[in-house]
Amino acid sequence: MLVYQDILSGDELLSDSFSGTEIENGMLLEVQGKWVVQGAITVDIGANPSAVGADEGEGVDDQAIKVVDIIDTFRLQEQPAFDKKQFVIFMKRYIKNLTTKLDAEEQNLFKKHIESATKFLLSKLSDLQFFVGESMHDDGGLVFAYYKEGATDPTFLYFAYGLKEIKC
Repeated sequence: MLVYQDILSGDELLSDSFSGTEIENGMLLEVQGKWVVQGAITVDIGANPSAVGADEGEGVDDQAIKVVDIIDTFRLQEQPAFDKKQFVIFMKRYIKNLTTKLDAEEQNLFKKHIESATKFLLSKLSDLQFFVGESMHDDGGLVFAYYKEGATDPTFLYFAYGLKEIKC
């Protein structure tokens, strides 16, 4: 199994159990999330509750909650939304911090394509949710989530160059 850590914060943000697609010249990794229900397991043993005098409200599990699999699995922490100015300030700092962690070839590709990825994110800014890893590291990478047109499950965006693979 592969786990993907944020290069800057060391937080685990993704694993290979979630399939992703590279977009924007390989700058962003797009991963489909899914709403799932967590809670106590309901076991049906085949008995007819009405035959033994149970009422209709029995068997309802108020322990069950609905969560997004990626957010829950990697304990992502939602952050307040950015306006355009705040986002540009974040991107400048992120680019500066990440560039020093990349080798020369990666730096060239990153610098060449980061502008188009930033414009892509800016075009979706009002629809994005922002998440950081569990440590809530200030200078770490962000994970972005949004709902595609008509979708009921969120799509997540990661900076591909900001992730490093760790074999487990």
